[in-house]
Amino acid sequence: MKVFATLLFLLLSNTFMTLAWYGHLKFAGGDHKQKYGLVAIILISWGIAFFEYIFQVPANRIGFNGNGGPFTLWQLKVMQEVITLVVFTAFVTLVFKNETLRWNHLAGFVCLVLAVYFIFKK
Repeated sequence: MKVFATLLFLLLSNTFMTLAWYGHLKFAGGDHKQKYGLVAIILISWGIAFFEYIFQVPANRIGFNGNGGPFTLWQLKVMQEVITLVVFTAFVTLVFKNETLRWNHLAGFVCLVLAVYFIFKK
């Protein structure tokens, strides 16, 4: 149960993080013509990032083996990075149609999955 809760919270956290960090770029120009100042964008992003922390902090507390969870700090961090890339890839593919997923991106992702393998290896 703690494994599932940790992964679910990391997934939700990274979804909000991606929206906070990159969502405003979709509306920076083009057809939308919504022009906000940098301060407004920062405040909106902070508001979205608040929800990132609502899920990130519990994910780490539940998942950390020092609190009775199943993962070391190393494992939590590497899992979080891979989840970030999966969420980011889905976001870019669905929202930014002009960005192309290339072979070198996939090769980099394979390297990160290998990092997960080595971090979890006893």
